Amino acid sequence: MKFTLSWLKEHLDTTASVDEIAEALTDLGLEVEGVENPADRLSAFTIGKVLAAEKHPDADKLKVCTVETDEGESQIICGAPNARQGITVVVAKPGTYVPGIDTTIQVGKIRGIESFGMMCSEREMELSDEHNGIIELPSGEVGQRFTDWLAENDPAKVDPVIEIAITPNRPDALGVHGVARDLAARGLGTLKPLEEVTVPGSFASPVSVTIDDDTREACPVFYGRVIRGVKNGPSPQWLQDRLKAIGLRPISFLVDVTNFFTFDRNRPLHVFDAAKVQGDLRVHLSQGGETLEALDERTYTLAPGMVVISDETGPESLGGIMGGEPTGVADDTVDVVLEAAYFDPVRTAHTGRALKINSDARYRFERGIDPTSAAQGIEAATRMILDIAGGEASEVVVAGEAPDPSRAYKLDPARVISLVGMEIPEAEQRATLEALGFTLEGDMATVPSWRPDVMGPADLVEEVARIASLTKLRGQPMPRAQVGVPRPILSPQQKREQIARRTAATLGYNECVTYSFIDKASATLFGGGDDATMLANPISSEMSHMRPALLPGLLQAAARNQARGIADLALFEVGPAFAGGEPGEQHLQVSGVLVGRTGPKDVHGVSRPVDLFDAKADAEALLSAIGAPAKMQILRNGADWWHPGRHGVFCLGPKKALGVFGELHPRVLDALGVKGPAVGFTIWPAEVPLPRKAGASRGALTLADLQAVERDFAFVVDADVQALDLVNAAAGADKALIEDVRVFDEFVGGSLGEGKKSLAITVRLQPTARTLKEQDIEAVAAKIVEKVGKATGGSLRG
Repeated sequence: MKFTLSWLKEHLDTTASVDEIAEALTDLGLEVEGVENPADRLSAFTIGKVLAAEKHPDADKLKVCTVETDEGESQIICGAPNARQGITVVVAKPGTYVPGIDTTIQVGKIRGIESFGMMCSEREMELSDEHNGIIELPSGEVGQRFTDWLAENDPAKVDPVIEIAITPNRPDALGVHGVARDLAARGLGTLKPLEEVTVPGSFASPVSVTIDDDTREACPVFYGRVIRGVKNGPSPQWLQDRLKAIGLRPISFLVDVTNFFTFDRNRPLHVFDAAKVQGDLRVHLSQGGETLEALDERTYTLAPGMVVISDETGPESLGGIMGGEPTGVADDTVDVVLEAAYFDPVRTAHTGRALKINSDARYRFERGIDPTSAAQGIEAATRMILDIAGGEASEVVVAGEAPDPSRAYKLDPARVISLVGMEIPEAEQRATLEALGFTLEGDMATVPSWRPDVMGPADLVEEVARIASLTKLRGQPMPRAQVGVPRPILSPQQKREQIARRTAATLGYNECVTYSFIDKASATLFGGGDDATMLANPISSEMSHMRPALLPGLLQAAARNQARGIADLALFEVGPAFAGGEPGEQHLQVSGVLVGRTGPKDVHGVSRPVDLFDAKADAEALLSAIGAPAKMQILRNGADWWHPGRHGVFCLGPKKALGVFGELHPRVLDALGVKGPAVGFTIWPAEVPLPRKAGASRGALTLADLQAVERDFAFVVDADVQALDLVNAAAGADKALIEDVRVFDEFVGGSLGEGKKSLAITVRLQPTARTLKEQDIEAVAAKIVEKVGKATGGSLRG
């Protein structure tokens, strides 16, 4: 957003300097990106008078001029055709930088004659493109600074241009009047109220406007009127100067008027050549496939749902974005249709992005202009057109109704302290809001229509603090809320996540952080890949779905490492997996994979391929670290990406699964390009029960002072009997005395026969009351044999 100082002063009565205004704007949140002050680069130029101009003896087109300057008479060689005796000129003395030619003037010789300066043209001083001759001033005193002369006689040439950055939440600052309002609220001057203009129509409008019912939300209101008998042509010099200063090219007066109000009041307008409009205007949504030849000389094909303004021949304008070339005004335009409407910000943004059109109108409409400004905007523009281009205006035709943006929020003066930390008197807070256009009734503040960003009481506090200046905020030490050690702030699940990371790293794993997005094929291998987890706009085909588990990302990382010659890997990750696309359909996992061997090749043979018991040991260590009970069952029936006979599920009962470990299915490894062996585990920390007592202290250590006894048993059972069933049966023979049961051997074949196997277990007996005697041990042994026989059908091996 650019504007000149004189333009700002038409809305703000102020004596503040450019530097003061720039500092205040940045402090108000309207960051100044640059100030271009022509007076700065022209300050060294002075006024001189040509006393004599003689032809150069060795050059037909050069003249040797005697110029009176503030330092006396100087000799200057000049090649301008209008260099002659008696004219008042602008002089650049030696040492002066001339911006138009990017040169610092020095004393030099031209065809053997010395020259002590330069007489300048407008282009050499970057005042205009005029370079047919040097500047001839109608008045001026010798030695006077040229910038002082311009300030008195042509102030537009030295009018500073200020450029500010506008955040998307401040559309009101896209007009010079809105910027002036902020500065006035800060105290840098007095805001000049906008003149309420009403131009009565002298005839009924020959062009009517309608809005389709399904377009009411996209274009709630449309104002239009016909102005006939206008005389189009170049704009007045003041209007051209303003548009040029902010980087716009003056086109014709009727077009320049719309650009002026766009920047002056943040009120985009559009003019149609009434002679080129066939019939009435209709605002509607495009069906798709229509074409529009726009004012930027490009033809656009419209998609369904875009807001279009059409006449009987078809689309003539793209609502809120750009007009059409067929109905655009030209120098011979006599009758015009003036438009002022309001367009929905979201639909305008979608249309502009889809067609890749950037315009000043789109920039403003998509941020949200004042929805009530159309009525006064069309009246003010009509008055300017009539005053400058003549003609007569019709009555205004209105289609639809302006949306009601009114809303009010409670002003709580104490919240400025609690939210910002500044003490501002209530009277000052109320005065600030009133200066910004808020209406106060009691403790309720009604938001002005041009501030769509104010959506709650906290925004009122922000406005008060912004105008008061956050630079006045001073840091103060906060009093201690409590004495002693503060309470922990991490939740149990966050603690478990932290512990799991440290434990896995301690076990020798390297942590990976993979994307939450994977390809559909990999997601399908692990139970995902459905539409519920598919991304609407993936960044690549390899990241089309949310991951259903962490293992596919880890295995893909392992495959990439194997391709680079790193064969032995231990990787883990802690992160979310997604069962669906809705909130709550995600859970935390801790997963790890082991690939290759347990260590480098060794002559003593200590290195071996990893197996499922390596994964089991690491998974048990992680579960123990996060507080899982010591007594867990290991069951089968894991997911189908695990090897069917070489995996186990850690359970607390048949329905409470805490984790799973085992070999990955060869089909999965082949699909992901991983060279086996590969084993892994997955733990669900949220499934681990929380301790009943939340205290930080541990329970008392219980030590037995009586010697434990271990006895070994070997049972012959059917080959399909699970070792867990046998262990549970043995442990249940005497729960008070039996402390532990472990399998230490399995034997299949030999003399056992077909379909049989031998499982050997060690049973540890821990007495608590008295030392065990032989008959006590034998009695327990008999119970173990009996229990195992009933549970498994097995018998003691002879």
